[in-house]
Parts: sequence; C-alpha cells; structure tokens
Amino acid sequence: MSPLPTLQFLRFLTVGVINTLVTLIVIVLCKSVLGLNPYLSNLAGYVAGVINSFIWNKTWVFHSEGRITSEAARFLLGWGLCYSLQLLAVWALSTHTPLSSTLLDIGPFTVSGYGIATIIGMAIYTAANFIYNRTIAFRH
Repeated sequence: MSPLPTLQFLRFLTVGVINTLVTLIVIVLCKSVLGLNPYLSNLAGYVAGVINSFIWNKTWVFHSEGRITSEAARFLLGWGLCYSLQLLAVWALSTHTPLSSTLLDIGPFTVSGYGIATIIGMAIYTAANFIYNRTIAFRH
C-alpha cells in the first residue's frame, strides 16, 4: 500500500537531498581522488544520482512492484521532460520578465534574477517530477 501523498512527497524530497549528496560525492571522488576529467566526473556523478533516485523512488517513495525495465524507461523519460520544463521556465523567467535585470541583496549575498529564476525552476521541476513519477513512472 502506498503512503499518503504528503508522506510520499516528503520522502521524495528526502531522496532528492540524498541524490544531491551522492552526485557531489561521486564527482569529488572521481575528480579529486581518481584524477578523472572534470566533465567525465560530472557525468559519473549525475549517472550515480539518477540511479540512486530510481532505486529509492521505486522502493521507498512509491513502493512500486512493476517491471524494472519499463519503469526505468518511464522514469528517464520523465526526468527529461521535467528537466526540459525547468529549463524552459528558467529561460523564460530570466529573459522575458523583470527578473532579467533584478539583483537582490540578501545579507552578504547578491542574488541575480537568473538565480531567482533557477530557484523557481527547481520548484517547478520538483513538483512536476513528483506528479509524473506518482502518476506515470511508478503507477500501479
């Protein structure tokens, strides 16, 4: 039985934080410890993050017992669609709204309009990806 949507979403967010850590750790290990090219290290980190995300979302967030190959294909398609949606939102917000010329001073930090657009894009990606995974990738 699947947990309530709110609990699923909290688990989904937790997996996202863990994915970020896995991605960063693999990038640092590949680049700094193994001496790999930075771009190859970046690719390895993101592949590790996507694999980690798939496993935890399949087993812990959505408790899916579907076929791994079809779910993996739908999961990767969803990642691409949601990433594209996020990228479109960041581009549109940072080039076609007042954010294009915005600078916010927040304590010792200055955040550009692009930075704000990126944060909004990340929220759009997260919500869209959760809905997609819940209704399509790991449907029962």
